[in-house]
Amino acid sequence: MSFEQDALLAADLDLNDLARAKYDFDVAGHYSRPDIFRLHVNEAAMPPVVFEKNGFGSGS
Repeated sequence: MSFEQDALLAADLDLNDLARAKYDFDVAGHYSRPDIFRLHVNEAAMPPVVFEKNGFGSGS
């Protein structure tokens, strides 16, 4: 098969593996790539709901 052909890909998923798979992604462990991933924890108290007239990133 080449990239120029159409193809159908099918897979069987075990939904029980989803929870286990989350532990495989160890962003802060020995596979850490600080050039790609960053864990930022904001410990400041934040309001549970923010209403903005201009949408996300408006700075208001």
